[in-house]
Amino acid sequence: MAVTKIHGIKTTVDKAIEYICNPDKTDQNLYISSFACSPETAALDFKYTLDHTHDCRDPHNTNKAFHLIQAFSPGEVSYEEAHQIGKELADRLLEGKYSYVLTTHTDKGHVHNHLIFCSADNITFSHYHDCKKNYWKIRNLSDTLCQEHNLSTIMPDGKKGMKYNE
Repeated sequence: MAVTKIHGIKTTVDKAIEYICNPDKTDQNLYISSFACSPETAALDFKYTLDHTHDCRDPHNTNKAFHLIQAFSPGEVSYEEAHQIGKELADRLLEGKYSYVLTTHTDKGHVHNHLIFCSADNITFSHYHDCKKNYWKIRNLSDTLCQEHNLSTIMPDGKKGMKYNE
């Protein structure tokens, strides 16, 4: 079972990437992958892409990148398999259009992936739309990948999500 959440990054893309690429969290950089950029220059690569967007002055497009977290149940998946699932999720979701950095953190009791991707694609320079429809796409893709890897999934029960303190 994997739980996902996503949020926008408005200012400090470089610090976010530095955090997710921390060698102490990624088994000395063993679990780091990227697409259309390198982890060391990703913040600059993202800025270059954003500078070429057609709607770069649009005040509604304030996100420079998005940070997607995919967390697995403790003991359910190995680090290698979690990283592979993260790559498959990134590739299916972003369809080869967006630059990204993916890491798998091994420092907690549960394995989890961090995916930071540029908010504009490299082909048409259009912004990623962060909305409920796209969040459900992320969740469904994650659940599909878990099923393909014989992992458990969250079965919808018709109730709304739990409150944070629950």
